[in-house]
Amino acid sequence: MPENRDRCIALLKDAGCSPKVIAHCRAVCACAEEYARRCDLADPELVVTGALLHDIGRGSTHGIDHAQRGADLLREKGFPESVARIVECHTGAGLTADECTLLWLAPRDCMPRTIEEKIVTHADNLIAGTKRVTIDESIASASHLPEEIRERMRRLAQDVELLTQ
Repeated sequence: MPENRDRCIALLKDAGCSPKVIAHCRAVCACAEEYARRCDLADPELVVTGALLHDIGRGSTHGIDHAQRGADLLREKGFPESVARIVECHTGAGLTADECTLLWLAPRDCMPRTIEEKIVTHADNLIAGTKRVTIDESIASASHLPEEIRERMRRLAQDVELLTQ
């Protein structure tokens, strides 16, 4: 497993991710691993890979499109679709195809559906920079988003917490 982590960190660096982004990805990975260990249904290796690479698109943009760009980059590099989907779906609590269109993104279903997608998305919501925060703090910091999106974040948190009890 250490070689997979080293490979992921090397990919982040090659993609142009800053040390700050890489530190964030490591913190999200540590959080996601905690959840994966508590859930018999999750593939821990997939969670680690997806969590480490979830922000690879930030090597080229810090905009809302970083998730789709990162997923496309991983697809081009031949990564499994399961990893690309984790990267594509990690924004907030996911985006519907209609929401993507409204944000000038490719109209893709970017809603987390698998347990691995949900775990990484939730873990990302619980890490601000490299600091662990509560879901309430995360939602409060997203006060600029519509209530529907913040409620989706809360439901995702409840779903992951239930699945990992």
